[in-house]
Amino acid sequence: MPKLDALRLQPRWVSHMGCLKGCLDFLKRDVSVPWLYGASGHAFVLNIPPGLCPSGPTDFNTNDIVKMGRNLGYTHTEVCGWKGKDNLSELQEAAWKMIRESIDEGRPCYGWELDIPEYCVIYGYDESGCYISGPGCDIGKGPISWRVLGTSEIGVVEVRSLWSAEPQSLEKTLTETLSFAVKYARDAKPWTDPHSAAGLNGYDFWISELESLHAAQFGNAFNAVVWRECRQQAAAFLEEVCRDSEMPGPVKEHLERAAKHYGEVAAGLSQFTELYPFDSGLEMIPVEQNGDIENGAGLLKSAKHAEESGLEELDRALARL
Repeated sequence: MPKLDALRLQPRWVSHMGCLKGCLDFLKRDVSVPWLYGASGHAFVLNIPPGLCPSGPTDFNTNDIVKMGRNLGYTHTEVCGWKGKDNLSELQEAAWKMIRESIDEGRPCYGWELDIPEYCVIYGYDESGCYISGPGCDIGKGPISWRVLGTSEIGVVEVRSLWSAEPQSLEKTLTETLSFAVKYARDAKPWTDPHSAAGLNGYDFWISELESLHAAQFGNAFNAVVWRECRQQAAAFLEEVCRDSEMPGPVKEHLERAAKHYGEVAAGLSQFTELYPFDSGLEMIPVEQNGDIENGAGLLKSAKHAEESGLEELDRALARL
């Protein structure tokens, strides 16, 4: 069986980042977890769907995040499409061909929903299908028929193959990343479903869904741990830039202050996860009406305020770059 023995998912709440980290490790690209989240832009994402559906962390346009792979030292090819408007059988066959060629040539690849609705690394194949490493099966699972691609209710085919590339300069990386963070936070319409709310508006929608008891117990807790992880990495990324890179003093000062504010966001979301701890046994039923709702809404309001302050510092840093 053709396989890449050293290729596995690095478990993260954001499975997309866990796949990229596993692929980059396989390619021997020395990329820290904060740099992975920050330089890809994912650290600054917040996508809140109606009812706090657990699809929020994955149901948004990731094209810009994937394109910023050059900041991390990789380029890619992909087969992506949707069964609702594309020829599904052609998409499946193209994805299966790319998976086989990628593994035969020693290049890591990953895909969407070969098991549960999350991303997974594809580390091998045989005549029956793919062998994957993903959430709930990070050690390995398979074979999974390539014909399951795009057949779920979601109906998306998304497979990518990666190889090493020279990373972009720090200045270009920061300009791309911080520009994305600022634009996304203030107007995320190009990246998200019209029924969801994202960026700064996502906090308001989250609060509204929580207070109106529309937020589901499982989805509320799951979104919280995912977005907490992102903001933790946002703060760590900005700290890493300031600590390990040479840049003009004023830029560094703004990024240091931004890191502090994103750390405050992460701390608030951490407290929120203590009110609503994640458990895989939680159900998609409304949160209970109790004192936690008022406290949780207050934490989300404070997190939004801290993020607004962080974004102001990112704006100032961008102006100095």
